[in-house]
Amino acid sequence: MTVIALDVGGTEIKGAVVADDGTVLRSERWLTRAERGPGAVIDTVLGCATALVDLARQADTPPRAAGIVVPGVVDERTGTVLRAVNLAWQDVPIRPWLAEHLGLPVAFGHDVRAGGLAEARLGAGRGSDSFLFVPVGTGIAAAVLHEGRALTGAIGAAGELGHLVVRPDGDRCACGNRGCLETVASAAALARRYARLTGRPDATAESVHRGLGDGEETAVRIWVEAVDALADGLAAATTLLDPERIVLGGGLARAGEDLLGPLRRALADRLTFRPAPRLVRAELGHRAGCLGAALLAVDLDLDLDLDVDAASPSGGAR
Repeated sequence: MTVIALDVGGTEIKGAVVADDGTVLRSERWLTRAERGPGAVIDTVLGCATALVDLARQADTPPRAAGIVVPGVVDERTGTVLRAVNLAWQDVPIRPWLAEHLGLPVAFGHDVRAGGLAEARLGAGRGSDSFLFVPVGTGIAAAVLHEGRALTGAIGAAGELGHLVVRPDGDRCACGNRGCLETVASAAALARRYARLTGRPDATAESVHRGLGDGEETAVRIWVEAVDALADGLAAATTLLDPERIVLGGGLARAGEDLLGPLRRALADRLTFRPAPRLVRAELGHRAGCLGAALLAVDLDLDLDLDVDAASPSGGAR
């Protein structure tokens, strides 16, 4: 069987036709162009889903289900995006709309939690019953994985690690608070602070990493401050949740041991009463969210099969 998967982001929409074992048969990308407004983005998502279904059918592998994951605060029970700032979506019932549009069962989830699910089954979380998946990119978030499931929380906002206040006198965050972890340790924060201090408006997190390798004083200072803040956030999460492993993903994780090495030491220094969890780099990269959407769709299809079996007069025999 195959499923289609969509990972809707503020910059681009990733799509794939995926076999039930996680093998990607076809993949596509489209620009989100969120500046057009929420209605136009919804139309684009529906069009992308149609294109994926057509690709699957052309390959004589019609999909059994679809999966879609989005950023922001979501209600996974109703399939509604409560608020996604970078999509300009609020109270958007995307799952029922997509199901009606495609005529297929649709699974729905949060992009980071879906990425954590993919890392749990296919990537760096394999073999761990309890771990945190922490993508560090434009923002910072976390998925709390326990026994193969991602915790959602009371309002669907579990894992908003980026909005943990670590520097109360720090920069203003987009959420309205000051000194959130995102304002110090995200890739966007590194680029913004480096641009401000060097006068280079085109600076990126990669610029800071290159400066670190060259021993540039400003780059070193920004990098060390980011590592310290990230260690503070991860230490707090570890103290509360006791994960066996922390899987670090996102664009900043591409720095490899330049980030992981000092972060391991800083985390161990803060956890004086217990061993630090194992800290590893994510394996699936930018594919994690889309693969997670596919796994949600596969799970949904299996659940529907089980429901049919349980209701059959033969008691489940096929």
